[in-house]
Amino acid sequence: MTMLPPHDPHARWRFFRDVLVFQLKLVLGNLQNFALVPVSLVAALIDCFVKGKHEGERFYWVLEWGRRTDEAIDIYSSIGGYTHASPDGGPSMKSEYTVDSVLARIEGVIVREYEKGGTAASVKSAVDKAMDEMHAKTSGVGDRANEALKTAGDKLREKLEKTGKPPEPDVPPPEPDVPPPGTPQTPQ
Repeated sequence: MTMLPPHDPHARWRFFRDVLVFQLKLVLGNLQNFALVPVSLVAALIDCFVKGKHEGERFYWVLEWGRRTDEAIDIYSSIGGYTHASPDGGPSMKSEYTVDSVLARIEGVIVREYEKGGTAASVKSAVDKAMDEMHAKTSGVGDRANEALKTAGDKLREKLEKTGKPPEPDVPPPEPDVPPPGTPQTPQ
């Protein structure tokens, strides 16, 4: 008689969790890619007209941002993921800012409340508290990003104003003596 491997009672639920987390990460990765297309093009366009410290400064900053968000998503973490080192040789992403760490914190709160015999309301309250703590830790990042975008927009506007060339209208105005298409013409 052959011995079966020991049965892991949580294997099925871990599998379901991994499938759901993988789908969430696919969506996040696609949103990241969707955002990177126009942002990288705008950064490259700005780099063509606005001198930076080095050629392509803004474009390469966007690439670095994309690499870091890719690491935060870590789409293949359920099979070991992949690790990257930052340019200084240390870990490249603080582990508390990855999708997996955020989900682990939320799962930990839910499990603790469940083990305490918590109700759905107490679980919701505990998850809300954990999310508020995460928001408090990262609130400065959004402010810095907004300020950077505002500064970049102001510099681009100044550069365009220095050229003295007003922006061209998208559609030329219609000629005054030509009626719009589809309008019946009356004899004069």
